Amino acid sequence: MSRMLFVNLAVKNIEATRKFFDGLGFGFNETFSDENTASMLVNDMTTVMMLTEAKFKEFIADDICDTSTSREALLCFSAESREEVDSLVETAIAAGGSAWMEPQDHGFMYGRAFRDLDGHVWEVMWMDPAAIG
Repeated sequence: MSRMLFVNLAVKNIEATRKFFDGLGFGFNETFSDENTASMLVNDMTTVMMLTEAKFKEFIADDICDTSTSREALLCFSAESREEVDSLVETAIAAGGSAWMEPQDHGFMYGRAFRDLDGHVWEVMWMDPAAIG
């Protein structure tokens, strides 16, 4: 059985968040999006639910992580090439995100990371298909 994955993240501004990730080429499922939620499609089996902080708090019994001082997760998505890694990260930074950590170059695998508008860390990585398997 293939499992679906739903990642839920607290965000301050749904409209700004949608614009930011739309600029990186992600689409949204409008059926599950509204003024408090942006349902970002990663692939057929993976969705990132961006929830306003008030909406996010409806699903938790404790506090939202302060992303200016802590990491609640490292989110990573793949790119088709080293060049696409650089392009996506540079696009994110130009759209108001910020660089995070130094690039990681292992020859067969290359990655960079950025922080989105709410401080969540997104890694972008490419791996040489010949090195897999």
